Amino acid sequence: MKKIAPCLFFLLFSVACFAQNKPHDYRPKYHYTAPKNWVNDPNGMVYLDGEYHLFYQYNPFGNVWGHMSWGHAVSKDLKNWETLPVALPEFDNADGTQTMIFSGCAVIDSMNTSGFFEKGFTKGMVAIFTSHIEGKAQHQSIAYSADKGRTWKRYDKNPVLDLGMKDFRDPNVIWYPEKQVWIMTVVKPLEYIAQFYESKDLKKWTLLSEFGKQGDMTKIWECPSLTKVPVEGSTETKWVLMISSGHRQKDYLAMQYFVGDFDGKTFTPQKQNEILYVDEGKDFYAAIPFNNLPKSHAKPIMIGWINDWEYAREIPTGDTWRGGFSVAREFSLKKTTDGLRLVQQPIIQLKNAQKAAFSVKNKVVDGTYEVPFKGEVFDLTLEIQPQEAKVVTLNVFQSQGEATAIRYDANTQELSLDRTRSGQVNFHPRFSSVERVKVPLKDGKLKIRLLADKSILELFAQDGEHALTEWIFPTKNEGGITLTSEGGKAKITTLSVHTVR
Repeated sequence: MKKIAPCLFFLLFSVACFAQNKPHDYRPKYHYTAPKNWVNDPNGMVYLDGEYHLFYQYNPFGNVWGHMSWGHAVSKDLKNWETLPVALPEFDNADGTQTMIFSGCAVIDSMNTSGFFEKGFTKGMVAIFTSHIEGKAQHQSIAYSADKGRTWKRYDKNPVLDLGMKDFRDPNVIWYPEKQVWIMTVVKPLEYIAQFYESKDLKKWTLLSEFGKQGDMTKIWECPSLTKVPVEGSTETKWVLMISSGHRQKDYLAMQYFVGDFDGKTFTPQKQNEILYVDEGKDFYAAIPFNNLPKSHAKPIMIGWINDWEYAREIPTGDTWRGGFSVAREFSLKKTTDGLRLVQQPIIQLKNAQKAAFSVKNKVVDGTYEVPFKGEVFDLTLEIQPQEAKVVTLNVFQSQGEATAIRYDANTQELSLDRTRSGQVNFHPRFSSVERVKVPLKDGKLKIRLLADKSILELFAQDGEHALTEWIFPTKNEGGITLTSEGGKAKITTLSVHTVR
């Protein structure tokens, strides 16, 4: 046998090791992620002149939390995003401390109520954010832009709202036309209290009322928003107060919501017999709605941060980037026997970037059905009748030894998402998990839609009545999909898979 030169052997060995240890490409294709570094809460989401603006918590210097500033991206279709330079960087104070730019919102001051812009200028953008001095103070401050968010000037009399507290944050501001005032919702996170303020000029704020100490109080309250939401099948609207807090499972994070009325001063929730969560997954947090949407949007739209503080700093996305955002979701309210409930769906624009890959109708499954499609970037819709089957399972990102299982138990009417065998699960002891939510069949059918994107899953059940969002980190690229029935036959009414550009 011909001998291999030592240097060549070493080269081949190194290449083999590199190929074996090469980091998996987890960066999503149609969910926005910053080109590099750490991101968390979406901020300042607003529409102006054909552009949707997404500002977000961003560390310009690394892929772990720190140096919080506002990153910035814009889109013309809520799907394809262009990353712009940092909008609001942290800054030094005269006493040697630094002010970080924490979460907040942006509004279009079309009537120049703030006086920041030239007379008659209708496109002034004002950011309202928490100015954070580590260990000392959190207060609310403002900045303004006359060039569609490209450059900013901080108000020289900041802060505009200061209670002398270390924890007081995340202002969300809307225009309330009935009183011709701005309304701010902001939280005292450690007290589980949301406060409502009003202002005529975005500078001077007057306390209106408080709401709190109910619902989920297992985690601090953060990132509130108050939004008028249409009720499906009627001309009625209700107000929805969303607050980021705890999860149904102890010590994880989620978002809760309250449905009620707002009279310009007080939010009065409707009676609810359970805590209502926006998303049952572990990785949907800090979502806020867009301001100033055009009338062509009949429903409000929100985007959430995909991550959970339990393991956010350790997710194995590599050394370049960490954290991402959900697709834009429109939401409404639906009348149910239990009261009004939130319904959410991916925006219709997502369909414009899709290509049909596979579909089947009226197929009986008795055992295992291997879907003739493999991939890691797709949009899957399934309507299935369990019939005699006791359990129906959709396995995705399947390869030898691993899969993510979406399971429906017909006896308990429970839908679960199981990522315990999804790939990399041991990077943090709190990551491996199973999420469960009760989902009754409708006319004997379960309908789900699954957005899969390399490492992100967004699952919507029964036309958006339930949502579960999760990270997964598969170690292989086989991307198999199977559907199994246990205990009897099940019938696929429809199954379709689309690829997403």
